[in-house]
Parts: sequence; structure tokens; C-alpha cells
Amino acid sequence: MKSFREAEDKACHGGQGANRRFPRMKNEHLNGFLITQKATVVEAMQKIDLNAKGILFVVDEKEGLVGAITDGDIRRWLIKTGNLQEAVQKIMNKNPKAIYCKDQKSAKEFMEKYVITALPVVTADNHIADIIFKEEGVPAKANEPKLLHNVPVVIMAGGRGTRLYPFTKILPKPLIPIGDIPIMERIIDAFRKFGVREFYATVNYRKSMIKSYFSESAADYQLNYVEEDKPLGTAGSLRLMEETPKGPFIVTNCDILIHADYADIYRHHLETGNELTIVTALKNIVVPYGVIHSSGNGRINSMEEKPKLSYFVNTGMYILNGSLIQEIPEGAFFHMTDLADKLLQEGRSVGMYPISEESFLDMGEFEEMRRMEEKLNLKSE
Repeated sequence: MKSFREAEDKACHGGQGANRRFPRMKNEHLNGFLITQKATVVEAMQKIDLNAKGILFVVDEKEGLVGAITDGDIRRWLIKTGNLQEAVQKIMNKNPKAIYCKDQKSAKEFMEKYVITALPVVTADNHIADIIFKEEGVPAKANEPKLLHNVPVVIMAGGRGTRLYPFTKILPKPLIPIGDIPIMERIIDAFRKFGVREFYATVNYRKSMIKSYFSESAADYQLNYVEEDKPLGTAGSLRLMEETPKGPFIVTNCDILIHADYADIYRHHLETGNELTIVTALKNIVVPYGVIHSSGNGRINSMEEKPKLSYFVNTGMYILNGSLIQEIPEGAFFHMTDLADKLLQEGRSVGMYPISEESFLDMGEFEEMRRMEEKLNLKSE
């Protein structure tokens, strides 16, 4: 994409009368929030990941503002169609709110009036000269914490973590630190921000260390333990819960961090009527070779150099109806994926909630653990 013209409108460039109340965004930074109409959904997801603001503004071939697309727009599209290769012009908001350079001193009031968090500042000929973002630290909607206040979260913490050996020879996987905080504590803290106060941890390997660590921590939540005497898989241990949740509840692996709106995930599960919802993440894989497409008799039709393949993968976080616990075999090794397969074979409702690639952090292997620390701007002790 070309850089934006440098001499557009005097008010957009700090001239007299500009009355700027916000720091101006540099052009190279600005381009991280712009995308062309013909770009694909997967390209938009990747760019939103990089700018970390959840929004892009769509421009035409003359670099004029024609639309906006958010991570929510993309998520709704993918749930509806699953098509990653559609052009963003098909799903963008074609009437985005914007403000002229000469009016930017009233940007704050404009954003409050229309309840928006990102506002493009445009010149007289509709070129984006700047983008103003709502200040950080704006409190969540009042009803958000209440939505999850009585929702239990089950953390699957009983595995041996063999992929992280020799760390797990000393520590159970839930207590392996990411920075200076154990991964399980980070998971609990993430849910606490959304009002969750009731947690269960299924434990087996080195369970006394896990219980000892959390017993010494001052907490404003309740942590209950579901103790296995043998490995039961990611779903089998749910049958050991003393009280079956009456409504939908959340299950998560103990080695992942999901950067998403947990209240929205839960709300999506309720609204769709799914019995089981799997949180999925986009995964882009580049084939490190030239790929040959052929037909019969060994005839080559085309060649593709290092193609990129895009898939949705299971993150290890689920929302399931409490009634499903009774369908898990008692005392048997049974994974959440086994439960999903069972429901699918019976023609029942299993859905997904898609998130971007960068919103999913997994520490199941050393390389991924280092990536998690880098993403969180942490260093191992």
C-alpha cells in the first residue's frame, strides 16, 4: 500500500487552528490499520493481530475511506461461512464513522456520542490522515462481570507434561512459571477479570505441590480440587465432580492462554444453542517447498511456491452444557474431543468460537513456551 500524501489538509498536520487534543499517528504506524477492499479475511485477521486494536479501516484504490472491519465482524463471518478467502469488502461496514480534520477537536465527544473506540480523521477528499483511539482503561460494560460470576471454570491440571521434560520432572506443568507467575495462576487471573470466582482443578501428577502452592496464596476466589487416582483424559475427570454444574460451564487446558472476551464467548454459546462450543484459533502454515498440482498421467497443471495454508485448530478451551457430564463414561479415559465426536455422530449441536492466531498462546512445548513469554513481554528467571 502506498504511503499517504503528506500535504492534505492544513488542520491535519498541526497548522494553526488544528487544536489537536491527541498525539498524531505516524504514517508507518497508520498503515498498520489500513487494508484494501480486495484483501482476504485471513489477511485482515493477520493485520488485526499485529495492530492489537481489533479494527482495520478499508480503503479503495485511491486510498479513500470506504469501510471498517473489526475482529467481531470477522468472527461472525467465520461462524456463518468459515470462508477465510472472501474479500473484506464483502463483510465490512460500509458506513464507518469518521471526522474531518477541521472538526477533530470534538473527537472525544463524537466518539462518546456514537459509542466507538476508534475514529478515523479524514481530509476533505476522504483520505485518512490520522486515527484517534479511545483512552485505555475504559471500564467494561456493567453486565459483563455478572454474566460469568456464577459460571464454574474447570482447569485440566492432571497431566504429566511430558513434552516439557525435564521441567516437569521437578514441577507439575500447572506450576511452571511464565515470567515469575505459574501458568495456572495466569489462567485464573485472566478469568477473574471477567468476574469468575469459582474454579475447579483436576489434579493427579504432583497434586500435593499444586494444592500447597495455592493454599498459600491470598485469593478472592474459590479453588476446588477434583482428584484422579488414574489418568482419565481431558473429559473423564469431569465425572468426578461432586456437584454437576446446572448450566453451561467452561473447561480449559492448563497450558494455554486465550486473549479474548470470555463473556462474549459464553454469550455466543448461549445464543447459538450449542451443547458444546470449542474455542478455535486460526493457524497459518507455510509449506517450505514448491508445491506441484497434477492431474492424470503425471501431467503438471500448475506450480505454487511455498503456499500458505490456513486452518482453525482446537485451542483446548470449551464451553459445555452441564448435562453433558452424564454422557461421559464413568471411570474411563475420555478426552473432550471424544465427547465432541460423540455429539457430532449423533447429529447434535457442536459449534466453534474463532479467535486469531496471536490470541492463542500454548506452552505445551519449549519453543511455544518461549513464544508465550515473548508475547507477554516476559523473561524466564
